[in-house]
Amino acid sequence: MNKLITGILIGLALGGTAVWFYHQQHPAPAASDEKKEEKKDEKKEISFVQHGTNGETFLKLDKEAQLRVGLKTAPLAAAQAKPEVQGYGRVLDPAPLAALLVEAASAKAALEASTREYDRLKVLHASQNASTRVLETAEATMKRDQIQLDSVRPRLFLGWGKEIASRTNLSAFLQTLTTREASLVRVDLPLNQSVKTPPTGGRLAPLTSPESLVEAQFLGPAPNADAQLQGEGFLFLQQTNPLPAGAAVVAWLSLPGEAESGVTVPREALIRHEGKVFVYLQTGDETFVRKEIELERPMASGWFVHEGLKPQDAVVVVGAQQLLSEELKGQGGE
Repeated sequence: MNKLITGILIGLALGGTAVWFYHQQHPAPAASDEKKEEKKDEKKEISFVQHGTNGETFLKLDKEAQLRVGLKTAPLAAAQAKPEVQGYGRVLDPAPLAALLVEAASAKAALEASTREYDRLKVLHASQNASTRVLETAEATMKRDQIQLDSVRPRLFLGWGKEIASRTNLSAFLQTLTTREASLVRVDLPLNQSVKTPPTGGRLAPLTSPESLVEAQFLGPAPNADAQLQGEGFLFLQQTNPLPAGAAVVAWLSLPGEAESGVTVPREALIRHEGKVFVYLQTGDETFVRKEIELERPMASGWFVHEGLKPQDAVVVVGAQQLLSEELKGQGGE
């Protein structure tokens, strides 16, 4: 009997030891750890996308979420913009103009020499010291030189326009072009676009950097039509950051008329998606709405927009792309 009791006690002791050893090797998760896992799961399920009563979509981010994303907003500034029309063009090569001026100078020098020779022979012919045939040959040479000189001027007008051909300092003007102190730019409007009055000025930029606009002086209408565009053409003189010959440009031509009122949208606020341009407009302390806008004219600090936005509207200038990503995720777009 004693042996049986002793065996039972030893069995219980060994079982308790085994249970204790198992718990030492496999501790139960702490309550705090379980809560942390639950919070992580909750964070993964958080969506900023909300829907209004009319089905409109907006994003809601509390102050903590805004800080985490690094969101920053800025109020839109009021702006005034004069009427402009967009065109495209290229910097003209001054070499053909230089060739014409060399031809004109050569023809002028030849005419002066042949005129002096004709005048000399005419005096000799009067005193019967030169034959009539020699005098007639000299006269023919003088007339030929005059014709060659006269042919240059129409080609200047037809190829470069009245405003350039009529310059009294044409050689000095050419010098500024060949030394890249200035660029002569031709700008053409699309075929379906025209202007009732000539431009008063323009802003030009390389086609590769369309926002790097500089002022350009309007010279006059182009003397001929562009073979491809077939629209109205204009000549401009660009003296700030002159571009090399052949460079493609985008231009904004200033037109007479009253200025329009609108706002300047900072470039940092613009987001592009599926070929359209948007900004995120802050509609409340914690709510943001994506709004499509139309970029009308570039300005020094952004783009001029006169519809859909008003001065002091707050738009997201840092973090707009993150908001778009969150919105697309919430809509199943990513």
